[in-house]
Amino acid sequence: MRLHHLEITAFGPFPDTVEVDFDQLSGAGLFLLSGPTGAGKTSVLDAVCFALYGDVPGDRATARRLRSDQAASGVAPRVTLEATLSGRRFRLVRSPAWERPKKRGSGTTSQQASVTVSERISGEWAPLTSRLDEAGHLISRLVGMNLTQFTQVAMLPQGRFQAFLRSRSEERHQLLQRLFRTGRFEDVERWLRDRRLELRRSSETAHQDVADLVSRVSEAATTPLPDEWDVRDLTAPAEAGSLASWSDRLLAEARGALAGSAAATHAATQVERSARSALDSGRATADQQARVEAAAAEHALLIGAADEHASARERVDAGRRAASVMPLWRVARAAREAHEVAAADVPVGVERTSVETTVAELADASARVRALRPRADRLVELDQRLAELQEHGREVTEALRVASERSGELPTRIATLRESLEEARAAAATVESAAARLAAHDELSGPTGLTALLERARAEHAEAREQTLTRRTTWLDLRQARLEGMAAEIAHALVVGESCPVCGSHEHPHKAARSADAPDASAEKAAHKAVDAAAALEHLREEEARDLATRHAVVTERAGDPAELDELRARHGGLRATAAGVPGLERTLAATESELAATAETARRLEADAAETTASLRLLGQEAVSHRAEVTRLLEPTPHGSLDDLEADLHDRDRDARALLLALDARDAAAARASESATALDAAARDAGFDDPAAAAAAALAPDVLERLAAQVADHDRRLANAEAILAEPGADQVGLFPPPDLRALTRAHDRAHRALTTARATEQAGSGRVERLSLLVSELGGALQRWAPVRAELDLTTRLASFVEGKAPDNRLQMRLSAYVLAYRLSQVVAAANERLARMSDQRYSLEHTGHRGAGETRGGLSLLIRDDWSGESRDPATLSGGETFVVSLALALGLADVITQETGGADLDTLFVDEGFGALDADTLDDVLDTLDSLRDGGRVVGVVSHVAEMRDRIPTQLVVTKARTGSTIAVTG
Repeated sequence: MRLHHLEITAFGPFPDTVEVDFDQLSGAGLFLLSGPTGAGKTSVLDAVCFALYGDVPGDRATARRLRSDQAASGVAPRVTLEATLSGRRFRLVRSPAWERPKKRGSGTTSQQASVTVSERISGEWAPLTSRLDEAGHLISRLVGMNLTQFTQVAMLPQGRFQAFLRSRSEERHQLLQRLFRTGRFEDVERWLRDRRLELRRSSETAHQDVADLVSRVSEAATTPLPDEWDVRDLTAPAEAGSLASWSDRLLAEARGALAGSAAATHAATQVERSARSALDSGRATADQQARVEAAAAEHALLIGAADEHASARERVDAGRRAASVMPLWRVARAAREAHEVAAADVPVGVERTSVETTVAELADASARVRALRPRADRLVELDQRLAELQEHGREVTEALRVASERSGELPTRIATLRESLEEARAAAATVESAAARLAAHDELSGPTGLTALLERARAEHAEAREQTLTRRTTWLDLRQARLEGMAAEIAHALVVGESCPVCGSHEHPHKAARSADAPDASAEKAAHKAVDAAAALEHLREEEARDLATRHAVVTERAGDPAELDELRARHGGLRATAAGVPGLERTLAATESELAATAETARRLEADAAETTASLRLLGQEAVSHRAEVTRLLEPTPHGSLDDLEADLHDRDRDARALLLALDARDAAAARASESATALDAAARDAGFDDPAAAAAAALAPDVLERLAAQVADHDRRLANAEAILAEPGADQVGLFPPPDLRALTRAHDRAHRALTTARATEQAGSGRVERLSLLVSELGGALQRWAPVRAELDLTTRLASFVEGKAPDNRLQMRLSAYVLAYRLSQVVAAANERLARMSDQRYSLEHTGHRGAGETRGGLSLLIRDDWSGESRDPATLSGGETFVVSLALALGLADVITQETGGADLDTLFVDEGFGALDADTLDDVLDTLDSLRDGGRVVGVVSHVAEMRDRIPTQLVVTKARTGSTIAVTG
């Protein structure tokens, strides 16, 4: 990191814009940032920190008040820094949050913090981001440090040089890890811890799988677990092997038991087969004896009913032949009856020819009526339309008369309304102007008017200004008195053995004494606070008076000449009443004008409607006369008075004639069907073997009777055939010569054999299932043990390695973590670089020692520091050093740290280093050594800024950045 240019506006003690050209100061390599106490030396460093990180270091960050109190109202605080970070040129523009005046009205409003980060690319500034979070991440990554780390390494502020020197190992670990980017080693530690936990979970899962399988094997084999079995102690391969042998032995025993069960099942099967064969033979013999006896009895019974069977067979044959004739017999009877009915519907003596002639004549007459029907319907519509047009014509004539009369009246009414509206509008304009002037006059006058308020505001502003001057004078007097007694105040704060902040001596033989009424810092601070409060009140009163004066001038101009107000007030009531009628007159005039236009339009429309109605009456009347003549000519030869009556009469006569034709057709068709059906019936009866249809009807049987009788004949034949077949079987004639078998004894013997076979088969099936289950479980157990073995081995290795890198293993003699070991090596480099300068600055007396052992109360080792005093030959804690010694040692450590970081590949590049205060604690010889060391830093191109108000420093460092303070604020100038 190298700074190039800094611009500060309304920030800290700088009310105006000040600039610092670090490139000019960098030419000298070593420069002094000097100025009196409170001038703002540290504020320059705060501005650099704020530009980079958006915050300031130390306790000043808690104040949250970065804008200059002496800056002009409305000037925004801003810090602009140009710097090279990681080899890239950037410009950072930041503004803190502040209270700015409102753009409208009085008071202030909060303005949020802002940032703009730009990079110089090809000679142009390219904006990168304007978001606070993105800018913070970008700068922290480029610098390689956060704000706290940056102030400890590159910008050690007021008296905190020893923070890194006296910090604990954990604190040094965090800082060095960020500086040297050794987080990857902590990532290794973290990965090993996570891997150990992951492997432990995997091992426990595998362990549980083995335990579950062992329990299932024991359950399947109905055997207890092995002696001294404990799944949670099963970690050794030997025990895993014994478990495999145990499961294999159980499987072998189950297979042997299965073989014995199979032999028993085979023997029981043979016994059951013999018993079942004997039972089946006995049952067959008993069944045959019973069948032969029953068949003999059945055969004798059927032979006795042979005659009845033959008679029934003949009736069935005749009934089946008659069944084919009966449908034609029923058809012939129905045709004969239909012919008789059809002949009765035709009158006697009616001829078909005369009926057909009548139908033709009626059809012609109906056609003539239908042809004239559209004209008759049109005649009805014409009569109705003519009546409607005559009525409409009368209404249009009356409406046209009314519209003409109204059109003559409305123009006069409109002219009158327009005159009245002009008068009312003129009154309204006068009323608005008069009301505005009267309201302005009322706003000015009275005890609460603007005039009275303005006088009171001006008086209060004068009083507030006087109070501010009085309090400022008091504060300046107190400050001057305190400055005059500052020696006594400093002497009062000294304690025995402490260095004097002015001369640096440890002895105080003649301390100045304070007077009883000498003001202290709290009194000065209270007086300054009172000045601030009075100034704020004065500003508030000034703003109030200015606002009231502006309002008073505007209202006075609006009120006009006061001499005209009485006359204006007297006329105001009448004008207001006249002006109130403007809206009503406007509405009435608009309505009247609209009515006139609508009336004229209505008159034009009615005239056109009347002409159209007259033309329609003439045309429709001619058409009605023509249609009425045609209808009359058709109705005159008939007794009917309308086409509807004539058409109804023709329709009735045509219907009767056509019905008679249909009756003639039905009679002739019925006669033909009756003749045809009689002929077919005679032929069917002869074909069925009957002499005539009557014989067939006599032999016919009802379908259910025929079916029942046929079933009886078929059943008799079937039973007789079955009995004869059984009696004809081989050996049937010898069945009665043997005694019947004992089926009950044979059944009991077979049941005993079957139960024995079922028991044997169940035993064999259970053994087979056990062998199958044990085979699967033993295989799974072997696989689970194989899967568990590498996990257990890797867990053991990872556990030992993780314990070692965490500094907890006995093999790690220093009890140091891996990341701490790496940082310890880096710290040893820092100590070596620091000792090169510390030897010169301490006149070869002190050197730093890096130890890997833990300090008192520390939980992390490897980063502890000791001070080696070559005069005494002892090493001691840095806390035992004096103030000056601590400054020298911590400065050397900070410079060594910057050297190592600069040389570290990928580390932060710190080309600019600030040393803030602390030189007052050094004696002259030590100060010479320290300045020589700082001056030697220029050889590596580094720039060192020394912050001090010690007069001797101004003589020793020619290039200076001088901060000058005044009541109006501080300024900056470069000298040398």
